[in-house]
Amino acid sequence: MATATLSIDLSALIDNWRALDARSACETAAVVKADGYGLGADRVARALNHAGVTRFFVAATEEGASLREALGPGPEINVFSGHMSGDTDMIADMTLTPMLNSAEQMLRHFEALPQAPFGVQLDTGMNRLGMEPAEWDALKDIALDLGPTLLMSHLACADDPEHPMNPQQLATFRQMTDGLNVPRSLAATGGILLGEDYHFDLTRPGVGLYGGMPFVDATPVAQLDIPVIQIRDVEPGESVGYSNTWIAERPSRVATIAAGYADGIIRAMGENAWLHAGDDACKVIGRISMDMIGVDVTDLAEEPTSLQLLGSHQSVDTLAEAAGTIGYEILTSLGQRYYRRYKP
Repeated sequence: MATATLSIDLSALIDNWRALDARSACETAAVVKADGYGLGADRVARALNHAGVTRFFVAATEEGASLREALGPGPEINVFSGHMSGDTDMIADMTLTPMLNSAEQMLRHFEALPQAPFGVQLDTGMNRLGMEPAEWDALKDIALDLGPTLLMSHLACADDPEHPMNPQQLATFRQMTDGLNVPRSLAATGGILLGEDYHFDLTRPGVGLYGGMPFVDATPVAQLDIPVIQIRDVEPGESVGYSNTWIAERPSRVATIAAGYADGIIRAMGENAWLHAGDDACKVIGRISMDMIGVDVTDLAEEPTSLQLLGSHQSVDTLAEAAGTIGYEILTSLGQRYYRRYKP
C-alpha cells in the first residue's frame, strides 16, 4: 500500500465518552465538529449514538446537515454558529437546533422559523460568540417566551484548573441564568474535569473523546502507520532532504516514508518528531516535505516495512508539542489520502 493507514478505534472513543459521562453529574452530549475532529463525523457519531449519545454539537449548519444524513431522525443536532444568513431551509429540512448568538440571529430565526427549536449562547467573558449580559437582559424575556432548548456558554481556560478565569466565568454564567427554567451547559472536556459546579444540566466533551488533553486518562483513538518506500545507506558527510538540513555523522540507514505535510504532518515539527518501529524510537531527519519524510533507522535490528507516527507510544499531544501546537490541530489536520480503517 502506497498511503498511510489511519486506524480509528471506535471502542476507545466510546470508552472515553463513558469515562467522561461517569464524571459528569448530568447528561453528556458529544461534539463532532470538524468532521469528528478529523476522524470522520459520520462513523464517530453513529458509534456514539449506538452507545447512548442523543445530543450532538457541530460548528456549522452544513456540518449539521451532513450529520443528520448520517444519523437519520432522532438525535438532536446543535449548531454552535447559530442561524446564519442563508441557513433557514437547511435548518428546517434537517431539523437542526441553532445556538443563537445575537439579536440579529434571534430575529432571523424567530421570523423565519417561529416554531423551530433553538438554543441561546451567552458570552461569559471569552468574547468569541454569544450574547453579552446587557444584550441578554434586553432579549431574554422574548427568548424565554419561545422556549429555548438550552442556554450555554464556553470556558476559555478550562485546560488550566487554577486559572482565575474559570470561577469568573462560572459566576457570570450563574448571574445570567440562575432562576430561569431552561437546561444549561457550560462544560466541555476541561470543564467536566473542573468538577460538578461546572456541569449544570449538560456537558459537551470534544477533544477528550478523541484521546486529547486535558483528559489525561483518555485512551488513544487514532493510530497512524506510514509505509516505508525505500531504505538507503548514507555515508558520513552526505545530506538528506531539502536544504541539506541534516548531514550524516556516521554511516546511516535512512528510510523514506510515504507521508508529508500534504497529509497533515505539520512541517514545523521537523527534527523534533519521532516515529516508532515496535518499541524502538526512530528520529525524523531533514525537512518534512509534501509527500515524504526521512527517518533514521540505523539502529533497528530489522528493516521496517512501516513506521508508526501516532499510537500507544506517541499521543496527539506529544506530536503537537514537537510541532509547537496543540493536539486539536494534529487531529483536525489528518489528511484525506490516508486509508482509514475503523475498529468496531
